[in-house]
Amino acid sequence: MASASHRRPLRKRRTVLFWAVAAAAVGLLVSLVIALRPGSEPDTVRAAAGAATSARPSATPTARKPTPAPKPSASPASPTPTPTPTTSPARPSPTPTRSSAPRPASGTAPLAGRIKPATTYNGVATHYDAEDGDGACLYGPSPDLMVAAMNHTDYETSRACGAYVLVRAASGASVTVRITNECPLPCAPGQLDLSKEAFAKLAGLSAGRIPITWSLLSPGTSETVSIRYKTGSSRHWCGIQALGHRNPLARLEVRAGSGWSRLTRTEYNYFLSPDGTGCGGSLRLTDIYGEQLVVDGLAIRPDTVQPAGVQFSRR
Repeated sequence: MASASHRRPLRKRRTVLFWAVAAAAVGLLVSLVIALRPGSEPDTVRAAAGAATSARPSATPTARKPTPAPKPSASPASPTPTPTPTTSPARPSPTPTRSSAPRPASGTAPLAGRIKPATTYNGVATHYDAEDGDGACLYGPSPDLMVAAMNHTDYETSRACGAYVLVRAASGASVTVRITNECPLPCAPGQLDLSKEAFAKLAGLSAGRIPITWSLLSPGTSETVSIRYKTGSSRHWCGIQALGHRNPLARLEVRAGSGWSRLTRTEYNYFLSPDGTGCGGSLRLTDIYGEQLVVDGLAIRPDTVQPAGVQFSRR
């Protein structure tokens, strides 16, 4: 009896232990299921994992696309507007006095022929009887006799007409003359045939021929340019001449419609319009430096000197 009563409680304790173990197993299983469910970790675990991931260096650096520069604003309030280059008009507008064409830098003469500024030429001086100072340039009598004839080569189909030249002798004496005539062959390049009055400023007339140097001048003057139409000029044909210009004249043009027509220069220093184009209309004069003067309102008056009231700039 005693042994039977002793075994009964043992069975009861085993039953209680079984249920306790079963309950613990179920609890552990539930915990594992919850722990393994996606997104079920606590915030502290996720935060720690994120920190660890961000601290880990990247194996391959990621290339960043460059940020495009902002386009300049079209608004006038833009702090750094793009400068706009300015351009000169292709053709200057005619004015009663001076054209709006920009003047080239001083010393440059893009339209010069054989005779160029800032250049010293070597040659010889001879002399001739200039009488009243008139010559192949057909200017007529000169107000003074400080004139010269340019050799045929440098005369260059009257391009030298009206040029002022400073002539120097080996002695150091000098004289300024205006080209009004042509010295024909055999006058050599560089040679100047001076009036007797001009030659006497350098040496005695008995010397006959002396070595010289000479260079182009742009003198000071109170004189203005004048225009003269040739004998026989009309609306159907005309010859036009410019007188009193400070710098050598490179071109003479006449108004033709909305533009300008360039006239041909002759050896006797007139510019011809054989079909009458522009005769009696506006004229445009251009010197060897590229400066332009516009002359308006001059009627066709053959053999009459008409002041134009304009003058080229001194160089």
